[in-house]
Amino acid sequence: MPYVNANGVRLAYERSGRGENVLLVMGSGAAGHVWTMHQTPALHRAGYGTVVFDNRGISPSDVPPGKYSLADMVADTRGLIEALDLAPCRIVGLSMGALIAQELAIDHPQLVRSAVLIATKARSDAARRAQAAADIALLESGVRVPAEFEAGMTVLQMLSPATLNDDKAVSTWLSVFELSHAKQRPASGQAWIDTSVDRRAALRGVTAPCRVIAFADDLVTPPHLAAEVAEAIPDCDYVEIPRCGHLGHLEQPDAVNAAITEFLDRH
Repeated sequence: MPYVNANGVRLAYERSGRGENVLLVMGSGAAGHVWTMHQTPALHRAGYGTVVFDNRGISPSDVPPGKYSLADMVADTRGLIEALDLAPCRIVGLSMGALIAQELAIDHPQLVRSAVLIATKARSDAARRAQAAADIALLESGVRVPAEFEAGMTVLQMLSPATLNDDKAVSTWLSVFELSHAKQRPASGQAWIDTSVDRRAALRGVTAPCRVIAFADDLVTPPHLAAEVAEAIPDCDYVEIPRCGHLGHLEQPDAVNAAITEFLDRH
């Protein structure tokens, strides 16, 4: 896997497919190769090339010690775009990756041709602030919960009732989350990233065309928060996909892929 030096860190990336490039930016705690399960094949079939990468804190990219900020992640992605000469590029961002794309569109509009913002938000509400505070309190305590507990909580938080009511599917997801938890480093730098700042006013200055894709059963970035992003950005539409939670790109990949490619084909 090739690497690029960006903002003082080494980022592992992969280019594949042929055609105009789409940069895919993953969310917190997940590897870039997750995109290759469903999204990059669909983009390749639609005639696009793709660039996926592992954010700082996700091996084999560098894992610097200490706490990371959203500004760190934005600077990393900016450095990668510039090093690979991708600008202005189409960007697809998921969760934290969508927040990165939003900040790039705000502060570095010359880098962004268009953006698909999946499971995103422009601020946190009371429930999400409480959850973030609880996560930080757990990190600061130094307690590492058992993998089985983490997997059980993750299933309930990340998936839709449609998936939770399927015993076979839940069993598979529990195994995946337990394995993922076992591989994670305690108190990863990404876990400290603050995403609560209200950016609605700043988003009103975005000039790139955007699409927000929300997931109807998302508890992490619920549709009412995602819709605020679409309302704030002047040239932005909104798509809400049913029967999926925060991992809708994996629960309902065909619907997500169709929403991505239909927008990119026009922008």
